Amino acid sequence: MDLLLPHLGLIVWTLIAFLLVLFLLSKFAWKPILKGLNERETTIAGSIAMAEKVKLEMVQLKGENEALLTAAREERAIMIKEAKVTKDKMIADAKEEARVQAAKILTEANAAIQQQKMAAITDIKNQVGKLVVEVSEKVLRRELANKNEQETFINQLAQELKLN
Repeated sequence: MDLLLPHLGLIVWTLIAFLLVLFLLSKFAWKPILKGLNERETTIAGSIAMAEKVKLEMVQLKGENEALLTAAREERAIMIKEAKVTKDKMIADAKEEARVQAAKILTEANAAIQQQKMAAITDIKNQVGKLVVEVSEKVLRRELANKNEQETFINQLAQELKLN
């Protein structure tokens, strides 16, 4: 049992060594250690505060980003709608212009046909007039004594005209 109980000298020297180490540590080591711990605690607290601030900024930026994306989608939808309206208007304008051009071409074609028709009718009238003059001239030149011979001659001339 003697081994389990320390002697008074051992206790005194251990106490003196402990107090000496305690004095030296308090004089030289505790202030720098506490200062370092306080600095570290301040740095950690500042980092946590900065991280929270950055986290809040990220949430705010995410919200702004979503708002911008929503606005961009709405603007894109408006632009697509405007493009469709413009496209439909251009198609309608092109169809209307094509219809107007077709009507103009038909009008011009009808006018040209009418002009050619009138020219043909005029030409036919002129030819008929010449033929009538020629037939009349031939009838007057020929001296026919009776009416039967005149009718026969006129019928003969009419047959020649039909053949030509």
